[in-house]
Amino acid sequence: MSDSSQLKKSPFDRSLVEGPIGPAVWKLAWPTMLQNVIAGLQGVVDHILVGHLIGYTGNAAIGVSWQIFLVVIVFIASLFTGQAVLIARYVGAGEVEKVNKTVQQALLTAIAMYAVMGPVGYFLAPYLLEMVNASGEVKALALPFLRINFALSFGMLSFFMLTSALRAAGDSRTPLRLGVTMTILNVILNLIFIPGLGPIPALGTAGSALGTAIASSTVSAYALYQLFKGRLVFKVTRQMDWRPDWTTIRALFRFGLPTGVQGIAMNVAGVLMLRYIGSLPQSAAAQAAFTIGYTELFSMITWTSVGLMGAAATIAGQNLGAGHPERAMQGVHAASRIGLGVAAIVGLLFISIPQVLLGAFGATEAAVATVGQQLLQYLAVSGFFITLALTYTGGLQGTGDTRSPLFITLASQVAVPIGMCTIIQMSRPLVAGDIWLAIVLGHFTRCVLTVLRFRQGKWRNIVVAH
Repeated sequence: MSDSSQLKKSPFDRSLVEGPIGPAVWKLAWPTMLQNVIAGLQGVVDHILVGHLIGYTGNAAIGVSWQIFLVVIVFIASLFTGQAVLIARYVGAGEVEKVNKTVQQALLTAIAMYAVMGPVGYFLAPYLLEMVNASGEVKALALPFLRINFALSFGMLSFFMLTSALRAAGDSRTPLRLGVTMTILNVILNLIFIPGLGPIPALGTAGSALGTAIASSTVSAYALYQLFKGRLVFKVTRQMDWRPDWTTIRALFRFGLPTGVQGIAMNVAGVLMLRYIGSLPQSAAAQAAFTIGYTELFSMITWTSVGLMGAAATIAGQNLGAGHPERAMQGVHAASRIGLGVAAIVGLLFISIPQVLLGAFGATEAAVATVGQQLLQYLAVSGFFITLALTYTGGLQGTGDTRSPLFITLASQVAVPIGMCTIIQMSRPLVAGDIWLAIVLGHFTRCVLTVLRFRQGKWRNIVVAH
């Protein structure tokens, strides 16, 4: 069968590799951006409920727990980047069976990794909380949240796996529908579990974790059912050979493992930053301000930037697979322009109405509000840098260059902010402004290095065939 006939019979959207590039990027980006914003709202609801029910110590507990949880979960999820690289390239080349096989092997690998790391994370949770200098009050609220997330994390993992695969295949609307459903269910459950309703007692932070676990597991079970029924853009059947294909699995980790290490490095850096924040006077107030300002409010920029990163990765990978490297570069540039517009709007909100934004989370105590407003001023600038960094990271990762973002992350997200805080702490006590400035400089460094690396164009020669 000729290549042209294969492409005609392809179940995938060919408009991503043909026709105008701007509409193609937007077609991929807007559903993912919207999904990320809606999904992020569940975290906002959690923090608002916990902040008003428990106080800022509850917000600090959730923020600290998520930072720790992500260190482990990002490593497991690293294979999804490898999966996306392979799927995008195979879709661009019109190789349908290779797409199906990649999805199947990624699912097998995710199950195996969860079976090991879920229990380990559960039992190590108390020791992990010790590492971030969490106060006794914060630790007591964080431990059940962290343990529930570790124990019941497979639903979240399988959701990320399937939605990542769908986006790489050019279908960003199905992940939007699944994500909106999961968010609505999660919000409903959290409104019940966190404050308590009827016979259900107020579970606080544990209720937040439980609501997320039930919602993600329910939606993931439905998505897996759809997968095996052949109702998604790719197909996995019981008749397939379900033995591990080590060639495919090695390819998943060849491209995914650097991203996993990158994610771990970023989150370890985040944990170390929490240690520095924990060393400040009124550490609980500073950790709460960091959790609200950086983890939640700054996510209004990163939600859309991560969506654009995924769109850039798919556009770049599919067009490279189709033999259109110039179009791949144009797609990444188009995605970055959208991101800068979002960063400008959100940054303006950070500067103009910080009291309103912080007050929505119950952060009205003077200590939290003062530090939080200061942080938002720094983040208004940092938003431009992180959106460019993430978009061009998507371009690199989508084409198979997952190692460069790893080294860039080690330099910018670890060496710069951690090194700066360490040097300052050796000469005088840290103040909050030192830590916020270190974050901005880290994002600036990551932005410059990532854009320069993508423009070098060495990704054009990466081969994924196996």
